[in-house]
Amino acid sequence: MVSDDCLVECKIDDSDEEQVITPPPPPEFSPAPTRPVNRDPRGINQHLKVEVSDVLAEPATPHSISGVWTYSLVGFERTRIWTYRCLSLLFAVPLAFLCGLFLAILACLRVWFLVPCIQLSNTFLPCLSSLFICAVNVFISPFCMSLALCCTQISISLSNKDLDRKRDKDIV
Repeated sequence: MVSDDCLVECKIDDSDEEQVITPPPPPEFSPAPTRPVNRDPRGINQHLKVEVSDVLAEPATPHSISGVWTYSLVGFERTRIWTYRCLSLLFAVPLAFLCGLFLAILACLRVWFLVPCIQLSNTFLPCLSSLFICAVNVFISPFCMSLALCCTQISISLSNKDLDRKRDKDIV
């Protein structure tokens, strides 16, 4: 059965000329508008959106020949685009492979090594922390307090004579 969307209303004209009215194609046969694929959806490479006018510009008064300007713009754009295409052809697949390999290694180390070590240390550290605190309070804390008391009695004073002697030694 034909849907109502496919039916076309034809006007009848009494003129002598024959007019050919072509109905629009049904919606299922009309070409879908193609949108460009956004390969940078998060805007990581905004700084690389360089236009010709960002690099090349002529002042208002001295102008080169219009053909020179046109060909230099075309040369700039084509060189930029084709150099990028050739370099990405050479480096994109190997670098993507290396990045994927590196991220897979990091993910594996995190899942199978780092997180289990942290979880085990969180389990056993409360037991060991009380032993560690006792050891610090018994051995290290008294030593540091004694050393601090000894150092509080030290005072250094310099006079101009000492500075003059030092200057004389440095000159000789």
